[in-house]
Amino acid sequence: MKQWLFLSVAIVSEVVATSALKASNGFTRLWPSLLVVAGYGIAFFFLSLTLRTIPVGVAYAVWSGAGIVLITLVGWLVFGQSLDTPAIIGLTLIIAGVVVLQAFSKSAIH
Repeated sequence: MKQWLFLSVAIVSEVVATSALKASNGFTRLWPSLLVVAGYGIAFFFLSLTLRTIPVGVAYAVWSGAGIVLITLVGWLVFGQSLDTPAIIGLTLIIAGVVVLQAFSKSAIH
């Protein structure tokens, strides 16, 4: 169970770092730039801990799928980016893919 907590921390850290990357304005703003470096450092550290027990393909699929959905929500809620119907359908398919991987794949650690 600890590996999923590690993966969750990695995902959230990556989303925070990517959000700060947008706010850093091309690394011209100090605090958001420092948050980018710290966030990605934490994300990769916890991803490396995750990979001790979860296969790399599964971990990366969950990380990237959850990260895409979360950063899209941040873009929509924080940065005012719009989501059209195809974007929402695509995000729904990504979520469905992660659920199928976790619920039915023998590759995933349960």
